[in-house]
Amino acid sequence: MEYRIEDLTKEEAAYIGEKINEIVPREVDADEEEFVLKVVNDDGGIIGGCIARAYEYHWSRVLLEELWVDERWRRQGIGSMIIREVERIAREKGCRVVTLGTASFMARPFYEKHGYTVFTTLKKPNGHISYSLVKYLDRDAPEYVPTSNSGARFRVLPGNDDDADVIENGIDTYSEAYEPKCESVDYCRKLVDKDGRFVAGVIADVDKGSYGFIDALFVEEPLRHQGLGTYFLKEADKTAKENGASMILTTAGDWNVGFFKKNGYLLRGELKDVPKGHDCYELYKMI
Repeated sequence: MEYRIEDLTKEEAAYIGEKINEIVPREVDADEEEFVLKVVNDDGGIIGGCIARAYEYHWSRVLLEELWVDERWRRQGIGSMIIREVERIAREKGCRVVTLGTASFMARPFYEKHGYTVFTTLKKPNGHISYSLVKYLDRDAPEYVPTSNSGARFRVLPGNDDDADVIENGIDTYSEAYEPKCESVDYCRKLVDKDGRFVAGVIADVDKGSYGFIDALFVEEPLRHQGLGTYFLKEADKTAKENGASMILTTAGDWNVGFFKKNGYLLRGELKDVPKGHDCYELYKMI
């Protein structure tokens, strides 16, 4: 059968997400909810906060996407207040794991004091290191008490989209002093048959001069095991290499990790029993 490659539409990207959700084991499927927390000073200005995403029910995980405290208000226990509230919400929602990412110029020791452990590391071309950390809330861990709790006069409050923008801007301003933002290139493509019907698709992106990431890959069931998924992985590799990347990354579960291993991907980190009864992996491939 003859195929041609075309750009992926937003509707088709959503379709890929829906079909992937149908493939993963039933116990992995879950509702997803973003929540924002903020800390304000006496004048009502935001001095810290976080953006997190809860994957409820069987997935039972909270991803702490961003945590920020204004430089003028650090070392007063405010970050610890935010962490405790995230973990309280996670437990309230029935989540048993919190994961997060940080960098060598950020707050790895801070998170480790709160019981988080590193499960992946990634050295970037600029010399900085990215870390993924995890904390299992159903395991015993000592409660960290900051040396200074002078920030305890403030409260952690629910936030909104505008508050999230303030938090993201704070993180970006801090990060760019150490690691300027890379230009990102999308690689979102599909294969269609001679009648224009969708056959397979991939959603990927590349940070120029850094690394690429495979976000999603899907092949219609009747056409699997014909090399179409492998074809898209190779095309994503080529795009990443053309944009100065030396590595491409992805994530997988125990239900599909074998496909990536067959295509040269290596394990760089593993989350055991996440979601419960399954394992999840972070993988990489040098290109």
